[in-house]
Amino acid sequence: MDDQLLNWLWRNKTIVGIAAIVISIITWTVDLTGLVYECPFCRTQRTVIGLLGILYLMPNPTHWISRWFASVFAALGLVVGGTQHFRGWVRIMNGEFEWGEQWYVNSWMLSGFALFIITGLLLLVWSWRAEDAAAEEADTPTQ
Repeated sequence: MDDQLLNWLWRNKTIVGIAAIVISIITWTVDLTGLVYECPFCRTQRTVIGLLGILYLMPNPTHWISRWFASVFAALGLVVGGTQHFRGWVRIMNGEFEWGEQWYVNSWMLSGFALFIITGLLLLVWSWRAEDAAAEEADTPTQ
């Protein structure tokens, strides 16, 4: 019961991987069309999310080379995201933080989301077990 969500994510790894790639493509599109300012922190994070999505789509994401690349990409994304997020906390502590008119593109909030997404994708790559996902699917009654 505790692993229900994790098993669902494993069973639907194609959906999860494609969702990560779509997030990356949409955010790159918004950037390249000039709807948001050019941010090297954001560009790095969105690229890492897309690359991790691609690695999660591999037939065996637990292969050592997949895990190695996923770990390197995630380390870069987490350092960049953590730096950007911490800069937001500094502004909060100095009383300079503002959500802005377009609060939905606030870098502090978006970097926090990116940290969660990158960490989650890395953990999925490292924890993926095809046999557990298949067993869970076999135990789930069809409707």
